[in-house]
Amino acid sequence: MKKKLARRHIEESIFKALMIGSFVFVVGSLGLILLTVIVKGLPSLTFNMLTQTPQGGYYLGKEGGILNAIVGSLYLAGGATLLALLVSVPMVSYLTTYAHRSRWAGTLRLSLDVLWGVPSIVYGAFAFIIMVAVGMRASLLAGIVVLGLIEIPVMVRAMDEVIRSIPPELGEASYALGSTRFETALKIVLRQALPGIVTAILLAFGRGIGDAAAVLFTAGYTDRMPEGLLRPVASLPLAVFLQLGTPYPEVQQRAYASALVLTIMVLLISLGSRLLARRLSRNVVK
Repeated sequence: MKKKLARRHIEESIFKALMIGSFVFVVGSLGLILLTVIVKGLPSLTFNMLTQTPQGGYYLGKEGGILNAIVGSLYLAGGATLLALLVSVPMVSYLTTYAHRSRWAGTLRLSLDVLWGVPSIVYGAFAFIIMVAVGMRASLLAGIVVLGLIEIPVMVRAMDEVIRSIPPELGEASYALGSTRFETALKIVLRQALPGIVTAILLAFGRGIGDAAAVLFTAGYTDRMPEGLLRPVASLPLAVFLQLGTPYPEVQQRAYASALVLTIMVLLISLGSRLLARRLSRNVVK
């Protein structure tokens, strides 16, 4: 008996050490990334850089900024998130309300999991082939569509898991009172899942705003502000890539400043989703 207890104590100590090590590794990695972009990017981050577009000779170290990339990233991620939301909500409703126990639901969830794991460069290459076939040039619209395709699996699976965690007794009580499936999904399930749905939307938005490989093929790049859906548009990830590719140290420092701006935007989105979800969770039955 003593040997058994001693063995369990050793196993508990090992797993506790592994959990602490995992925590230190994750937090340490995040801290190292933040420290790197802050130390290298903060000295080059100026007000003019945030409020101006690239001027002549910007990539040679002269005046200008990344306002076009900031606005372009917001346009791309915002449009893609809206597109993904329009597709995801009906899909999640079908999965959780009408086909949650069918074979098709399992197949659809597996397909979404596979799509979630597909590298974004593959999405970009696929979209580029379609664009060439239809004679479409790199544009804001093409970038929105391909980012929307990337965000749909993220949004659907996150919403699906949130809704499936809702106690089934709530739906059964709604049915017992004479509500239809649609009424139950809209007034009961949606309200209970709203904090998780908001988190899923912002999670997908964060995925879209930080993607570089897909928009490299589809959205192109320009030093101008977004001029229309059928015109090329800049993005922060590509701004970082292009500035790091120059041989000029001043421009490379600006690349770290651009990376710092992108990191701050993603952190604000994450913190905002937590705060908003906590505020909306007041109406959730626990």
